[in-house]
Amino acid sequence: MPFIPVNDPKDLRLAAYREVRERDLVGRQGRFVAEGEVVLRHLLGPKSRFEAESVLIAANRRAALDDVLSCAACPVYVAEQPVMDAVAGFAIHRGILAIGRMGEPTSAQAILADPETRDLVLAIVGVGNHDNMGGLFRAAAAFGVRAVVMDSTCCDPLYRKAIRVSVGASLITPFARLATGEDVAAVLGQYGYAPLALTPSATERLDEVRVTGPAAVIVGAEGPGLPEATMAKCRRIGIPMAGGFDSLNVATAAAITLHHLAVER
Repeated sequence: MPFIPVNDPKDLRLAAYREVRERDLVGRQGRFVAEGEVVLRHLLGPKSRFEAESVLIAANRRAALDDVLSCAACPVYVAEQPVMDAVAGFAIHRGILAIGRMGEPTSAQAILADPETRDLVLAIVGVGNHDNMGGLFRAAAAFGVRAVVMDSTCCDPLYRKAIRVSVGASLITPFARLATGEDVAAVLGQYGYAPLALTPSATERLDEVRVTGPAAVIVGAEGPGLPEATMAKCRRIGIPMAGGFDSLNVATAAAITLHHLAVER
């Protein structure tokens, strides 16, 4: 696609980018906002699970992105920095935005069926903080997780801030959201994954855990943690810590656990 110069902040072709600050496109016309170079490279790269509808970049970023943008199958709009800032409604220091299309949601069956012995899955229950969601997806991608499964109460991993914090991991990691009332541990067990609940009320130390088949690490929201009904179906795993301290940020705890299991197998 050719590079398309734009000089007017009111250009109708840029409507999706207008006033993009925390006004997110998720849930509207099936779109989402991607921001930053690494995120854009994931969106346009071979592992992306989504299509880009368009890209908007500052003119001074074009040369550094020419390798990926020259192959983009969507319009690439190029604007001077003041024009881009006026469109977005705030200073876009990275100078890189894109609009992606969500497509049809992926089912749990599509990402969980027929697991291999070493497969790891991350399951998330009740996490409503976009920073934590992004951190969880980043950890999942870093340690080779096959897929992420979320319950119906989790926030959207395609929210702009969640994508940014994940450094684009939510664009390349398969994920599915369960229907209201579906129990995460039960669904994982149905497809043969050993459910491991990460909790301060653990009965097993992470450094002593061994799992011989497909496994799923299940994490809950900071504070309330996982429901007792979910943990009752799982092995309860905890990370050994110094005396008098028993908790970590949920994304940090998940990363430590996934790393241990990935190395162990």
